Amino acid sequence: MNKEEQVIMGFRDLYNKMVWLNKDKMEDSLKGYKSSEVHCIEYIERNVDSNVTKLAESLYMTSGAISKITKKLIKKGIIESYQKPDNKKEIYYRLTKQGKVIYKIHEELHKEFQERDKAVFEQVTEEQFDSMISFLEKYSSHLDAEIKKQGIDIKSE
Repeated sequence: MNKEEQVIMGFRDLYNKMVWLNKDKMEDSLKGYKSSEVHCIEYIERNVDSNVTKLAESLYMTSGAISKITKKLIKKGIIESYQKPDNKKEIYYRLTKQGKVIYKIHEELHKEFQERDKAVFEQVTEEQFDSMISFLEKYSSHLDAEIKKQGIDIKSE
């Protein structure tokens, strides 16, 4: 296996281990919520004037999938929709009080997982962090270009 393959396999393996390790605690603490719903809640809390288009682009999902998720979250009382006085066409979302509770639980879990993994990150130098961040940015830009090259329009699928 060459170094490129080792890196790709390493990312996949790390991701799978993190998901496996975090899964039970996430599911116990966020019973009744799918991962896609929790990520939607997270995005809405962190981004003012969230709408279907912004959510679809950010979460790499179709507008149709986001519409289904937002309808479920509205029905559960987690988010509410609103419109701006100057734009009656666009629908935006914000968290309700109950939605903020779910967001906070999710954030606390991430802090707990970060604390668990702190021992590894404490050993990483600034230069190593900079190299990793640089690589991730380059790879992400490459994948964005590939998505664009294929003419994939996340919003319309």
